[in-house]
Amino acid sequence: MSSVQPDSIPLQHSSTWTIFLVFLRLGLTSFGGPVAHLGYFREEFVNRRRWLDEAGYADLVALCQFLPGPASSQVGIAIGLLRGGYRGSLAAWAGFTLPSAIALMLFAFGIGSWGEAVPDGLLHGLKIVAVAVVAQAVWGMARNLCTDGTRITIALLAACAVLALHNAWAQLGVIVLAGLAGLMLFRPTSKGSLAPHQGRQGRSVAGLFLLSFFALLMALPALTAASSSQLLALFDTFYRAGALVFGGGHVVLPLLQAEVVPNGWVSNDIFLAGYGAAQAVPGPLFTFSAFLGGSIGTGSADLINAAVCLVAIFTPSFLLVFGVMPFWDRLRANLRVQAALGGVNAAVVGLLLAALYDPVWTSAIFGPVDFALALVALVALMVWKLPPWLVVLVGGLAGWAIAAVS
Repeated sequence: MSSVQPDSIPLQHSSTWTIFLVFLRLGLTSFGGPVAHLGYFREEFVNRRRWLDEAGYADLVALCQFLPGPASSQVGIAIGLLRGGYRGSLAAWAGFTLPSAIALMLFAFGIGSWGEAVPDGLLHGLKIVAVAVVAQAVWGMARNLCTDGTRITIALLAACAVLALHNAWAQLGVIVLAGLAGLMLFRPTSKGSLAPHQGRQGRSVAGLFLLSFFALLMALPALTAASSSQLLALFDTFYRAGALVFGGGHVVLPLLQAEVVPNGWVSNDIFLAGYGAAQAVPGPLFTFSAFLGGSIGTGSADLINAAVCLVAIFTPSFLLVFGVMPFWDRLRANLRVQAALGGVNAAVVGLLLAALYDPVWTSAIFGPVDFALALVALVALMVWKLPPWLVVLVGGLAGWAIAAVS
């Protein structure tokens, strides 16, 4: 990557190695899906390390809800970008993504038979902990971003709308409507303190990233049609999956299934087995691409295909985040944009509240014992201030123990 830094990067930087280690720990312990990941990120970067304030974090979440691809991974890439430039964003992505990608590649290579041996009770305990993580994030963000009756109303309406309509486009529509409501209802009086800019160079480079995103989207299908290269076909397939899908990993699965199964790259049984294994690992579900790539070909081609598919599906996220972030930070200085963000941030709280119920609560809480374990995990996070990784570990073991005695 170029050494040029985007003009939205603040003066406070962290070393690339520090960023990698922080995200590696999250990549090893962040179970529960994208909404839970946002809760882990908030706890780590807003509460613990104070790399961002509450409003800045909510702005990043709102921005990434607008972009296609995996929202939680894009938030991680953006945080890495803010703290360490392009190298920091790569370090953040590698730390958060590689643990699950490597595990799924090993599973694809036939070394990962452990995936079927993971006790159901252990996985269920991890899902219960995710309820507590998301509940903590909703409560903390609501206290800081829903400070009056108008904002609380926007959050509740957003939650109700998403639960009623239940699709990714509804989320985008809710954010747009909340921004319009904020523009009409709120009147910010101060521009606040934003990071200094470094001139036009950062915006020019950002424009090249956005141009590259669209150029690849249009050129790859034509290049694939004119070539017999399987690697190019794989890159095209997984790039389009990462570039055109809103709503995260679960939404991309039908698209990938329609591409890789009819082509004969992966059988439907192998596809479903890999999807099941993907539920047992932490980190982003988009690392399922590494399993699919690793299931194609023989010998050393397995590793090459897995790497190509993994890089291809995340490349749009990098190009979009690198391209949008400098302009986003400048827009935040505008008072009218700040008014709109007041509504958007309240809506983000509502989106998280809706996700707390479905899918987080509905997939984890099946009875009084589950509810009790979720309450204990929530108290451990919010009152006892135990580190999230420890709560994850204990919650998984508790779920396994409960399943063993029931």
